[in-house]
Amino acid sequence: MVNFNGNLLSEDSTFLNHQNRGLKYGDAVFETLRVVNGAIYFWEDHYFRLMASMRVLRMEIPMEFTLEFLQDEILKTVDSNDCSNEPCRVRLTVFRKDGGLYTPATNDVSYVIEVKKLDSPFYILSEAAYEVELFKDYYVNADMLSNLKTTNKIINVVAGVFATENDYDNCMLLNGSKQVVEAINGNIFLVNGTTVKTPPLKDGCLDGVLRKKLMQIIERDDVYELLEESISPFELQKADELFLTNVVVGIQPFTKYRKKEFSSEVSKKFIGKLNAAARLA
Repeated sequence: MVNFNGNLLSEDSTFLNHQNRGLKYGDAVFETLRVVNGAIYFWEDHYFRLMASMRVLRMEIPMEFTLEFLQDEILKTVDSNDCSNEPCRVRLTVFRKDGGLYTPATNDVSYVIEVKKLDSPFYILSEAAYEVELFKDYYVNADMLSNLKTTNKIINVVAGVFATENDYDNCMLLNGSKQVVEAINGNIFLVNGTTVKTPPLKDGCLDGVLRKKLMQIIERDDVYELLEESISPFELQKADELFLTNVVVGIQPFTKYRKKEFSSEVSKKFIGKLNAAARLA
């Protein structure tokens, strides 16, 4: 079942058409959520990021779009998919209503909520090989729009095709200054000694919810120092560890980049702390 503007519909229902602005212009924002046993992990952070993104894109925020209203709609959709007692991935997409060309006829919005079951209620660190490469065909813009979680993800899509064609598990994206910005599906962290570095928002990376949570955890840690600084491609092969973060997988360690192989000791340390933070959220 999917939730379209509060109405629960079967997945094969036809409720969007060729006029949809998310399809025609990428005029949409979304949040990917992890819901476990009826609890939405880091829901307040997701909600306030969604509201901020809608304001930046000049979307009209409906009066009923309170934190409690959207939470109820999400959990209603989770329940309709028999996931109330199971871990699941939820996508909440908000798009401007039909009408207009590049300039919209209205700033009013509609929303869709989708649900997919997950295997584990916990963040589990994968032990599998995970090889990555740089994607250098196109670049991420270093501006505020790149910080938003919009449906304008064509660079990520083409990078995903490149990774598949070349037998990589993921790719790292660059901005116009040739700085490493993020992975296809998450923020990047680089470990060197007791320093953990992640790119700043001004470089064009996604303003990720898990990025924010992990940064808070590292800042409170007695051993590791957090640096929010640009990452040069030349640093990658000198790093002890590289990993990505997103709300679905938690932490995904990279095991190989070109000739360099990485450990995952720091990832193992912080995955447990992320699980603890998620249970308290």
